[in-house]
Amino acid sequence: MVYMISHALVPIFAIMLLGFFAGKSKMVNNQDVSMINTFVMDFALPAALFIATIQTPWEGIVAQSTLILILMLVMWITFAAIYFLATKVFNKSPQDAAVLTLTAAMPNYAALGLPILSNVLGESPSTTLSVAVSIASGSVLLTPLCLLILEREKACEEGKSGSNLLILMWRSIKKPIVMGPVLGIALSAIGIKMPELILVAIKPLGLSATATALFLTGVILSARKLQINRMVSVGVMTKLLLQPMIAWGFVLVFGLHGSVAITIILMVALSAGFFGVVFGNTFGVHSPDAEAVLLLSSVLCILSLPLFIFLTSGI
Repeated sequence: MVYMISHALVPIFAIMLLGFFAGKSKMVNNQDVSMINTFVMDFALPAALFIATIQTPWEGIVAQSTLILILMLVMWITFAAIYFLATKVFNKSPQDAAVLTLTAAMPNYAALGLPILSNVLGESPSTTLSVAVSIASGSVLLTPLCLLILEREKACEEGKSGSNLLILMWRSIKKPIVMGPVLGIALSAIGIKMPELILVAIKPLGLSATATALFLTGVILSARKLQINRMVSVGVMTKLLLQPMIAWGFVLVFGLHGSVAITIILMVALSAGFFGVVFGNTFGVHSPDAEAVLLLSSVLCILSLPLFIFLTSGI
């Protein structure tokens, strides 16, 4: 079991280490990664999410409605709790707190979801669909909350009105990282299929998304020093232990069992995702706490994931 999880994590650390080495050795300018960041956030990841959602039949998305609902509730609860602690207890700035919160609240569906779920439940179209729906759920239902806060603070710093909620929401939603999956879901819902030639044309972008994002994360981390403090400890514990237990609570409330219950709990039990760190870099926000949570949760999930795989084996 540990071997299986390690096997899934090795590519992640390998690519991040390559990025870290490239930044440290100055092969890549780790002080200015705006070009790579733009490629990842405005092209590669939106393309990957668009392809995943538009190729998912609407009936399949509807069939995953319980998964979507519980993932949404778990991520929103975690987001609210971590953001409150970061701003009210640990006195973090709203921007820093938003980046940290997205990192802790959104699991690494993109890189770990399919390897872990396939090894536990077996490779099947339903497993792939569950992972695609999980990625889309995080991108559409959670990332706009982080973007909303970042856009608000950016507007305030520029002396613009930061109180017009509709304008801020539009600025957040129109980001390609949100519009990609939203457009894919909308087209799937109304039964429109993209021409095969268009999908083939943008597929290479999607295939490069996760690897480039992990490489970028490594480059960003190469310019920082790992700092462990109480906020980081709370974030890691929440991500690896508390968040999966919240998901388990909803599984019990909804009376779920079998593969559906296992999918929900294991998707939430994954390590922290890289979206928060990459989003922060887009807005010029560097959160050492978010970076530490990302790294530590990725390492420690080697211990926590086997625990939840074992505990869910009988449900």
